[in-house]
Order: sequence, then structure tokens, then C-alpha cells
Amino acid sequence: MLTGEEYRESLRKLKREVYAFGEKIEDVVEHPLTRPHANAAAMTYELAHDPRYQELATATSHLSGRRINRFTHIHQSPDDLVRKVKLLRALGQQTGACFQRCVGFDALNALYIVTYLIDQEHGTEYHSRLQNFVAYVQETDVMCDGAMTDSKGNRALRPSGQEDPDLYVRVVERRRDGIVVRGAKHHQTGAVNSHELVVLPTTAMREEDSDYAVSFAVPADTPGLTFIFGRQTNDERKLGGEIDQGNPCFGSVGGEALIVFDNVFVPWERVFMCGESEFALPVVEAFSSYHRQNYGACKGGLADVLIGAAALIARCNGVADAAHIRDKLVEMVHLTETLFNCSLACSSEGQMTPSGVCYVNPLLANTVKMNTTRFTYEIARLAHDIAGGLLGTLPSEKDLRHPVVGPYVQKYFRGAADFSTEARIRVARLIEGMSSCSALVECMHGAGSPQAQRIAMYRQANLAEKIDLAKRLAGIADGS
Repeated sequence: MLTGEEYRESLRKLKREVYAFGEKIEDVVEHPLTRPHANAAAMTYELAHDPRYQELATATSHLSGRRINRFTHIHQSPDDLVRKVKLLRALGQQTGACFQRCVGFDALNALYIVTYLIDQEHGTEYHSRLQNFVAYVQETDVMCDGAMTDSKGNRALRPSGQEDPDLYVRVVERRRDGIVVRGAKHHQTGAVNSHELVVLPTTAMREEDSDYAVSFAVPADTPGLTFIFGRQTNDERKLGGEIDQGNPCFGSVGGEALIVFDNVFVPWERVFMCGESEFALPVVEAFSSYHRQNYGACKGGLADVLIGAAALIARCNGVADAAHIRDKLVEMVHLTETLFNCSLACSSEGQMTPSGVCYVNPLLANTVKMNTTRFTYEIARLAHDIAGGLLGTLPSEKDLRHPVVGPYVQKYFRGAADFSTEARIRVARLIEGMSSCSALVECMHGAGSPQAQRIAMYRQANLAEKIDLAKRLAGIADGS
């Protein structure tokens, strides 16, 4: 298992095309825009070597019998699912940010389920290929990016009906030694600091969409790949200073990027679906359920930090003992623990699949994510309420350090005597960053927008059984 520093060093060896602000980034480990995200992902490696977290952060491989990083593991029981969410909360507490490695983790487990089913139906070799790839991932401890979201173009049209056929990733050539793909994947968390890209279809497919029903893995420095790093709220603050960043070591979100696939070659041994359109939706559903399982855990860990920051700013402001402050903090705790309980529930109710993977309860997993789209905003609103208006009007760190205006900032932004002006500003900036537009939008749309959860929950609600329950108690005979 790699250490955090070994992970960073491995990134330096990759030769990728990464762009931000119109310039090429040569070293994602050191560039100020990407460094926090590499640091946050490095914590997934560090905790595996920390005796306090080893039972959560490591697992025993069902393939090799060796101890591995849990982020490379294939779930073997509900206990594995529970340990996963406990690990995610711990990582959220340690970083206060997105640590990014969940996406590839969930992609591997979803594909493990579905490739088995495709092989059973079509006599293909996808599952053995995936097993070999998982063995490689476990042996080398590489970080995988799970790439699902396509450009989509006109959402009213299917992949094969788009005016531009490249708006969904597609196979443009089938060769004896592999396939060539073209298109793009959006909003890819941790993509610029991942070693491998694991690509999945993004929606249900029909037979006419078969060129788009494709899943594969490629190294992140494969020729034809270009990464365009996304802008985030207040990202220019990373280019200078420290205090204004709020969380300078780990950032506040996941460092999303657009990945362009410009005629990328993929050898057959790394292809896990190619044309089996009827299995696109099962992959999407399995991945989405695993990924939605996470949100009550990782966002719960982040909320723990935000609750602490809100309690601390209340002390800086001298109002920590006010009854309304205590009430707001209690409400933040209540919402956080509700999120975490949902993640635990969908994990504890996990069931074994024919492939040998333990699968979360999908209805409860979607409930986790639906709650996250609401509760996280309310937790942030309460933090804003407690902190006060300085979140939106604080002068910059340069003003704090300035020889002329610095003394005024020191004097007039002072709060309770027990805390320095700089301490009050630092915690306010932390709250600002953790509850920024970018952070909240990720809670809303990461792992699918709320409507996606509503659709999934309606399909899984088993309304017919519920209607029968109501009929029985109301004394209504069948057929009435």
C-alpha cells in the first residue's frame, strides 16, 4: 500500500495534458490550483498506515488474500459497506474537503456486478478482464477516477440522436487489438490527480445507442486525453496567500475537470462493455446506488468540521452561551447524524449478488442522497446565521498584513478578547469555503441531481405492495 508521499511522487511521473486558466499545468502536486486536491486524496493513503484507522482504511483482498487499501476493495459483506461509510466520515473530518477516491471505488464495484451478468447473458469475457484490472489496482494501489457524466447536448435526444455524435463517449472504431473512443466526460472529481480512468455509460441505452454502451479503463496519461480543470468559487485565492483560502491544505471541493477523449485507443483487455446496450442502465443504477450511499458519510464528516467552526466563531463573537446559538448547533448535529444514519442503514441492509459483491440497499441509498441535497444546505445556512455578516465582507489577507490598513483590520475585526483578530478571520474563511457555491452545488448534483433520486425511488418504492397493505386494512377486496 502506498503512503501519501508515494502517491504524490507517483503523480509526478505521469505525463498528462492538464489545462487551467488557459495554461498547461506541469505538476498537479505543486500547482496551487490542484495541490489541495492532491493533498486531500493523499489522506486516503495516509489513513491506511495510521493504526487508529487501519480496520476502516484497509481490507483483505478476496482475490489475493493480501491486505489492501479499502479504496481498491470489492465489498464482500454488509460489514464492508459499513466500514466504508465510517471511513468516509473519518476522512471528511480529517480533510474538511472532498478526498475524491470514492468515485473510482464505486465504479469498480458496480462493474464487478454487471460484467458478471453480461458474461452470463452473452458468453463474453468482461468479468475476467475486470478481475485482472482490479487485481492490478489492488497490487499497485492506484487511484481510479470513475468517469460517468457525458456532455449530453440536447437532453431531449438520445445519444444516437444528437446532432454532434461525440456528445456522449462512443466507440468510433473496433480493431483486432482494441477499440478507439471519442467524446468527453464532465464534472470529473479528482480526475487530474488520478492514475486511471474507469469509464462508464451515463444513461439507459437502446439498441441504436450500442456504440455508446461502452465501459473501459485507461491510464490517465494515455495519448488523446486532455483535462480541462474547472473553475470554482474564489479559486484565484489559491494563487496567493493562505488565510483567504479557508482550508489551504485540502481545499473545499473535489477539483473537478472536463476529460476529452480524442480518438483514444483502448486494448481489449481493458474493455468491460462494448455494445451491450441493455446493460447500460444496470451499470448506472449500481454505480449511482454505491455513490449515493457515500453522501451521508463524507458530508457528515465535513459537517462535523463545519459544526466545530460554527461553534468556534460563536466563541470568537462572544455569543457561545446564547440559547439560540445552542439550538442552531443542536439542529446542525441532528441533521448531520440523520445523514450518517441513512448511510449506515443502506449499508447494513446490503445484499450479496451473484457476482459475489455485496450491494447496498438502493432505495435507502437514494434516500441518503436526497436528504443530502436538502440537509447540507440547511447546515450551511445555520453556519452562516451563527457566523454573521463578516463572511461576506471580510477584507483580504493582504489588507490584514498591510502596514497602513492592517492595524485598522486588526482593531475593528476583533471579537472576544480570548481570540485574536486573525483567529476570527481564519475560522470565518473556513466557514465561507466549506459552504461556498461550489461546495453546495456538489452536494446537490454530485452522484446525480435530485430528480434522478426521485425516479430511482419511485421505481423501487414497490407501490403495488403498499396498495395491497392499504386495501387489506381498509377491507377492500381484490379487483374492487
